[in-house]
Amino acid sequence: MNLPGKIAIIGGGTWATAIAKLILNNTDSINWYMRRKDRIDDFKRLGHNPAYLSSVKFDISRIHFSNNLNMTIRNSDMLIFVTPSPYLKQHLKKLKTPLYNKFIVSAIKGIVPDENMIVTDYLKKIYNVPAENLAVIGGPCHAEEVALERLSYLTIGCATERAKIVANMLNGNFLKTSISQDVEGIEYGSVLKNVYAIAAGICYGLKYGDNFQAVLISNAIQELNRFVNAVNPIDRNICESVYLGDLLVTAYSRFSRNHTFGTMIGKGYSVKTAQIEMEMVAEGYYGTKCIKEVNEKYNVEMPILDAVYNILYNKKSSFTEIRQLTETFR
Repeated sequence: MNLPGKIAIIGGGTWATAIAKLILNNTDSINWYMRRKDRIDDFKRLGHNPAYLSSVKFDISRIHFSNNLNMTIRNSDMLIFVTPSPYLKQHLKKLKTPLYNKFIVSAIKGIVPDENMIVTDYLKKIYNVPAENLAVIGGPCHAEEVALERLSYLTIGCATERAKIVANMLNGNFLKTSISQDVEGIEYGSVLKNVYAIAAGICYGLKYGDNFQAVLISNAIQELNRFVNAVNPIDRNICESVYLGDLLVTAYSRFSRNHTFGTMIGKGYSVKTAQIEMEMVAEGYYGTKCIKEVNEKYNVEMPILDAVYNILYNKKSSFTEIRQLTETFR
């Protein structure tokens, strides 16, 4: 396969829109799959995504839109998946076109529910995509700030040197990239930082202050490190931006939907009410249950994960769970 070839964006949300902006800075045209034809029609008419990052203008002549997933994949060499992880299986069920001969980049910072698999493992097991044809995008990078062209940093994880190709596609004046071979660590870190952002939001909703939030996140990065070392025991620096940086921005930023979701829970909202009012997917909700179940195999000490799980799934008191959690911190 001659990389990058024709590039396709799969998804129509905020992160998909931001990535499309980055890719179009470095290539002539893209294919872009969106599920809803009415959104595509509005996009073409307005020159911007009608639902997300509407301030970002696009040259529509350089975009080949389609709501036909099979046609988009058939006509593309490189696929960048940017759908919420809970909906990935649903999208791929429509698939009749093989994926094993495509180069696939996952920009999904989540885990596949029910399967309890990170996206690359899911694509390898279910769709026979070889590891050398898979890459992931990680790092502290809110779509809103990319749209505003504020300096950001991403890490491309891939088992081969193809990571450099993806990095070069995204590089620009306001976007810097690095590469890594720690695909599993990046993906699991991306899932867990959402869980810890919910924890931070819950504490904020309970009116814990900045001092405690710092202690919470200090313990969270240690917990994350224990888990990724158990799952993929390689030499890594957990303080690199793709791990610690992503955790920090998700736990603290006003753009973090997981923090927002957690804040609502801390203020007394039920899970269902918080999900309805947000109108966006907080992937940490699903990630909490998945990692809890995955950890049954590894038995890593994860008190923050356990507390969030008890609050979200066992309907335990946020006040009680966090108070008990404070006793484990130093």
